[in-house]
Amino acid sequence: MSPTSPTAPPKPASYWPLLLAATAMLLITMGIRQSQGLLVKPIGRSTGLGIAEISFALAIGQFVWGAVQPLFGALADQRGPGRVLVFGGLLLVAGMALTPFVSSQWGLTVTLGVLGAAGAGAGSFSVLIGATAQRIPAEKRSMAAGVINAGGSMGQFLFAPLVQAVIAAAGWMAAMWTLAVAALATLPLAWPLRRRRERATAVAANAAADGIGLREQLRIALRNPSYWMLHVGFFTCGFHIAFLVTHLPGEIALCGLSDNVSAMALGLIGLFNVAGSLAAGWLGQRWRMKYLLAGMYASRAALIAIYLLSPPTPLTFYLFAAGLGVTWLATVPPTAGLVGKLFGPRYLGTLFGLTLLSHQIGGFFGAWLGGLAMAKFGDYTWMWYADIVLALLAAAANLPIREARPVAPGLAAAKA
Repeated sequence: MSPTSPTAPPKPASYWPLLLAATAMLLITMGIRQSQGLLVKPIGRSTGLGIAEISFALAIGQFVWGAVQPLFGALADQRGPGRVLVFGGLLLVAGMALTPFVSSQWGLTVTLGVLGAAGAGAGSFSVLIGATAQRIPAEKRSMAAGVINAGGSMGQFLFAPLVQAVIAAAGWMAAMWTLAVAALATLPLAWPLRRRRERATAVAANAAADGIGLREQLRIALRNPSYWMLHVGFFTCGFHIAFLVTHLPGEIALCGLSDNVSAMALGLIGLFNVAGSLAAGWLGQRWRMKYLLAGMYASRAALIAIYLLSPPTPLTFYLFAAGLGVTWLATVPPTAGLVGKLFGPRYLGTLFGLTLLSHQIGGFFGAWLGGLAMAKFGDYTWMWYADIVLALLAAAANLPIREARPVAPGLAAAKA
């Protein structure tokens, strides 16, 4: 073995087990999270809780899921992701398994809002994308993030109809225990991701970023206006997604349509986002990612406006879900890619975790205000209008971001 071999780029196949494990883990954690809107109505019927009370518990879950990500991301950056992922898996199992035993708003807040959400957050974007970023060639990181993100979308596609089928056959409690069993599968998936990320290699290190500590990197990031513009856009994204994943089944019920339409709509969002996530990852290698993000947010405003003008039929909801699905979580690869592009991969878990916190602060308001709007006005009209305005704001916020032109993957490989 030559003296320079430790710094040589790994063979392309070497990072695929890592990538596939991260993708499978996100499939489970996001599948569990994004199907919980189907449980709102049956939990309400069983416990006597109102929509506002259940929405508050789920809104706390949105916030907790985001709040833990920079914390778990920093821990994974410093000590490796393995223990973080196992601990998160156990929290997720506990949250799902204990929910059927509580019947109060505060009980749901503890199980779904704290335990389950924190567990899902430990096995989510910031840790998983951060855990792979430094072992993957720089020119392939955007595509890798798209592949991992597609796993989360596929989870929504698979879990939404499964949860609805179990609810219909055996009740919502059985559905929760089914989710707890599914969460157990995250534990063995932590094994390929267990190693602490390596420091300086030709593939996965940024020498300047590696030469500073986490606190200094945070100070640099928080003084960067482009980083804050990413937060503004991602706040809006979280508001939009949490509102829909929590209240789209309620909107469909208001139109006199069945729960099966809700499950199909949520599943279609996930299915179409598989293509959207992969496309976003691929395009992020070739186009400026800030323009991709601006286009995605603007398209959401247009889709909601079209939906509000359309008749409330199953076909309308299916087309609306498919259109939303293209950009649903496809914002994650370019957002993570921009963070890595601006500051390097060394502390990506922490820095991207903070943008996810902004995303989930928006998610808290989307889930909670949706419940309040329904309780006060009897429908979600004002929430749809707010979604349009915020989507346009997010599109505008991404345009001033200072982003260098991407280097084509072929050119990067030739230079290497």
